[in-house]
Amino acid sequence: MLQRFADDLWTVARAQRFWGVETGTRMAIVRMSNGGLFVHCPVRLDPELKRAVDALGPVQAVVAPSLFHHLYVADWIAAYPDAEFCPCPGLDQKRSDLRWGEVLGDRPRAAWASDLDQAAFTARFEHEIVFFHRKSRTLVCADALLNLSHHPSPVTRAVAFCMGNSAPGKGWMERVAVQNWKLGRRQVDRILQWDIEGITLAHGGLVERDGREIVREAYRWL
Repeated sequence: MLQRFADDLWTVARAQRFWGVETGTRMAIVRMSNGGLFVHCPVRLDPELKRAVDALGPVQAVVAPSLFHHLYVADWIAAYPDAEFCPCPGLDQKRSDLRWGEVLGDRPRAAWASDLDQAAFTARFEHEIVFFHRKSRTLVCADALLNLSHHPSPVTRAVAFCMGNSAPGKGWMERVAVQNWKLGRRQVDRILQWDIEGITLAHGGLVERDGREIVREAYRWL
């Protein structure tokens, strides 16, 4: 259920279809220095997962960092009404039916500023906000580094091949996803200021080392 990725950082992987293709999805959970939990890209909250999460600590913040990672937020709002729920820019309008807090921006909220940095990658059409867990030197992202090249499904791998998606963030689709190349270059350069070692991806295998070089290589074309 919970996979430990680094000190105070866990992930949960689940099956998920997007545009008819099985892409999988992954949630990340950071236990902050105050003992509270920061939840990134929430997945479906069933009783077993709730018990596992509650054993880690109290949920204090839940972020939906991309326009496409909102499907299960309502479950978490119902289960953790006292937590802070923050959307990426535009998601508060797309899902106006949900109770949101402050829209995510280029600087961390006070609730997690002691443990996580964040940066806007809004040049992409998903309006993504990415995070950096300083303690473990881990980049926590949603769609910015898609990697379906090793997915168990042969259909998904075939789609990845057609997209040229051979490694995290690689492929011709990425040049479509970044709608403002100049802004994208500035935003990637800011992300590269972090001392990234590992990366948690929502769609693709986890990256355990050389994370900054992987980000640099993925967006070298910008």
